[in-house]
Amino acid sequence: MASKLGVKPRLVVGTAVLIGLAALYWALMETGALSIFSDKSALREWVGQLGFWGPLAIIAMMIAAIVMSPIPSGPIAMVAGATYGPVWGTAYVVIGAEAGALLAFGIARLLGYEVIHRWSRIRPMLDWLGKERSQTGLMLVVFASRLVPFISFDAVSYAAGLTPLAFWRFLIATLAGVVPTAYLIVMFGDVLITADSRGLTVVLILISGVTLLPILAKLIWTRHA
Repeated sequence: MASKLGVKPRLVVGTAVLIGLAALYWALMETGALSIFSDKSALREWVGQLGFWGPLAIIAMMIAAIVMSPIPSGPIAMVAGATYGPVWGTAYVVIGAEAGALLAFGIARLLGYEVIHRWSRIRPMLDWLGKERSQTGLMLVVFASRLVPFISFDAVSYAAGLTPLAFWRFLIATLAGVVPTAYLIVMFGDVLITADSRGLTVVLILISGVTLLPILAKLIWTRHA
């Protein structure tokens, strides 16, 4: 459903959001804080020094990483697991990832949905995607994309906001997909932090395979049923 805000209020809100994000990204670059996101060891040390505020920092960083694509979310999830363990680490990562995904979805829905809907060539496809059966299909696409660490989490969130996918459907599909993936990445946090690039790739491939097994099994079962 498109936003009920008028064109001018939507433009004001959208401009404010974009300026805010640009200012935050500039501040991270200028202070050198942006580089710490790519240094898993330094990030782990910094989070550990925050004490009580560490979990809130994990959640905030996950939100920022989802909304601002240049910030990697993988190292944050690994640090959460290495610092807080598989249970609490997963909880913090899921909260941050879900909040970031919903924010990205909302930004795209607010700023881009009506603009795209005005294109005559795309409107029939959007109308088709708005049907009940297509909504279920979109949910499955979002869910499946969350199970593969190599697929851009933030890009899927923004793209979904441009479709007629209902907000609650996006919320459920994202939550269902992000929990198992986050748990596996968090559970292997210590291993992933110390792994080199080749080892990291292998582990992520294994995680993708494990999370996709239920879907593959269902497809095979349905085909032979």
